[in-house]
Amino acid sequence: MTDNHLGEFLRARRSAVQPQDVGMASYGLRRVSGLRREEVAVLAGVNADYYTRLEQGRERHPSAQVLDALGHALRLDADARAHLHQLAGTAPVNQFTHTTDRVSPALRQLMDGYPGAPAFVINRTLDVLAANAMAEALHSPFERMDNLARMAFLDPAGRQFYTRWGDTTAILVGHLRQASGLDPDSPRLHELVRTLTERSTDFTRLWKTHAVHGKTQNAKHLLHPDVGALTLTYQSFDVRDAPGQQLIIYQAESGSASAQALSLLGSIHATSQRAAT
Repeated sequence: MTDNHLGEFLRARRSAVQPQDVGMASYGLRRVSGLRREEVAVLAGVNADYYTRLEQGRERHPSAQVLDALGHALRLDADARAHLHQLAGTAPVNQFTHTTDRVSPALRQLMDGYPGAPAFVINRTLDVLAANAMAEALHSPFERMDNLARMAFLDPAGRQFYTRWGDTTAILVGHLRQASGLDPDSPRLHELVRTLTERSTDFTRLWKTHAVHGKTQNAKHLLHPDVGALTLTYQSFDVRDAPGQQLIIYQAESGSASAQALSLLGSIHATSQRAAT
């Protein structure tokens, strides 16, 4: 990753917007995918040379008003606009950029209090910091439950476990892009991105789009080799005494086939644990 984070983001998002998306006519041969720099400048009401300097990293201190105009021109959603402000330094200063990866005993006890629901804690770079027994059972097809992005892209089980693998991986990469705006100098983030880029062309392709995803409530569609298909909803909760950590809890609709499968999975895992000890 270079240090021109703002310029790279603008360039990537510009290439994702077509003239017809913003009601502009397109004439002649276009040498770029998406909008031209001049077209973005017109849409945002800024000088074309000024916008060019932003992309090239020669201008790094745009005003919040300019960023809002660019966000509108590039059709950015709320998460992407917030990310844009983070990259430019116009978002409120986050005094909790660096956080601990230690999960408190109280939070571990809370997770264990949900024996029928997979519950785990992640940090901004999607490292799994702690998990209850049901979460471990759910993710048992993986070699190890350590980082959600690594598991999806590099573990052979990923493509079968996530039945909507393309959607899942796009969201995971979007989370990492959001993390890069909150803490662009994170050694852990740089290490993870380097590993995934070296070993996965799919990750590299998605990373270059600079798409940003925040919290979603999309259902998870999974396939577990022991119990079959699972459709689970989930809730995510910010851990107030450890900013940057999130508690994730999955659940199945009461009385559904997924609820029965989840219950069976818990029994299988408990039996195997007893046998192992």
